[in-house]
Amino acid sequence: MVNEMRALLHEAAASPPADDIDLAAVLAGGRRQVRRRRAGLAGGVALTLATAVAATALVGRPDAGRDAPAATAVPRPDGPVLRLADARQAREGVDYDVIASYTNEDLDAANGQYYDGVTDDGLILFRDGPRGLRNKVRLALLDPATGERDWLPGLDEREQTWPVELGAQRLTLASVAYDDTEPFGGTLRAHVYDRAARAWTTVSWPGLPRTSGSRSPVMGPDGRIYVGVPATQGSPPPGGWPTGPDGEADDAGAEGETYDLWSVSPTDPADVRDEGIRYGALAFTDDAMIWSETTNGTNDRIHVRDLATGDEHDFDPRSGERCNLLGFGAVDDRIVLSQYCGTYDDGRDDRIGVYTTGGDLVTTIQGDGIDGWVTGGVVKVSSHGRERAGTFVYEPDSGRLTRVSEANSSFGLGGPTPPGYLLWDTPVGEAPGPEQPIPGATQWLARWHAG
Repeated sequence: MVNEMRALLHEAAASPPADDIDLAAVLAGGRRQVRRRRAGLAGGVALTLATAVAATALVGRPDAGRDAPAATAVPRPDGPVLRLADARQAREGVDYDVIASYTNEDLDAANGQYYDGVTDDGLILFRDGPRGLRNKVRLALLDPATGERDWLPGLDEREQTWPVELGAQRLTLASVAYDDTEPFGGTLRAHVYDRAARAWTTVSWPGLPRTSGSRSPVMGPDGRIYVGVPATQGSPPPGGWPTGPDGEADDAGAEGETYDLWSVSPTDPADVRDEGIRYGALAFTDDAMIWSETTNGTNDRIHVRDLATGDEHDFDPRSGERCNLLGFGAVDDRIVLSQYCGTYDDGRDDRIGVYTTGGDLVTTIQGDGIDGWVTGGVVKVSSHGRERAGTFVYEPDSGRLTRVSEANSSFGLGGPTPPGYLLWDTPVGEAPGPEQPIPGATQWLARWHAG
């Protein structure tokens, strides 16, 4: 999906950006959290150059202001460490089977068509648009075996939407409706598609406080949508963030943000519940609810609640003094933290920490310009370094790290996938000039064979 300008401007007003906004990072979708602490972009998004330039010009870019502390070598994290050089090359037909692909020649000029996720029963949510003055979007369920598209009835929504649930019986998309008289946040809406009845229902909740797109709603295993309402906002230090050896602002050790957790029924506008938890980032497994103390900043506490018994425990992930939590996820009995830990003489320190739900550090994937998140039952790692760019896959069960591609597209495409599926994208075409995005992309959907 493509971020709509009005939503971006409301987000900019509600959460003033850190002074390290990087246009190239905004365009490189997977990199947006690595290079910008307050990304504020929900879901998998493709952001056009014109929108990014306009948004950046309007919110401004304060100068970094001061030099970083004397740089040193990248510190080694506690416990076992994996590096991208340790990955072996994944082989098609052995490690995975490509079942569908789609190419957009020029996403820089048009919003295009693209895969927006995969349903639990293996169909692709295919998105066309938005297009025109009304931001019209068409959605289809595409069968990867036949290529046939089942176009869904039109959804009357002008705001950006993103998938929260892609089930076999229903699809749930979320959007935030902004009111020009209330720039700080908006009204969350859920658009629920009954696949048997072939009909959309839109729900909003009068009892839910105003929220924003910066903290994506999460569907819990109990069928409720869990929503973050902004609570506290970190801010740059006096004089701005220091400048690292690479010339970019270094916001490692930032204060971070918190949210108040609420939950709602996707079908009943009166069913709203304050969960009484202040948190940073949230994830679920089938058996547990897991949350961090803060997000987009330093974090020293991970909380785990057993959904069957209600028992809770917490632990310190021992990330390090300067590690900002930028990405968060969980799969089975593993918790995944994607972090930026500062810039040093020999590169950026980006880490993906993998922990047990009991708090034991299993491994840390460490590199320069990497981020990672849980999808399809694995940890998908995107690398933006020149030497080892591309998509990598870490399997929590086996500890295997493999390399799937050797380049990433300039746009953050894709969406949620069920276990056993992997969705990634590669660039198509040539960049029009230095530091400009490559305009096209090919998306690949594969069945992944766990090692």
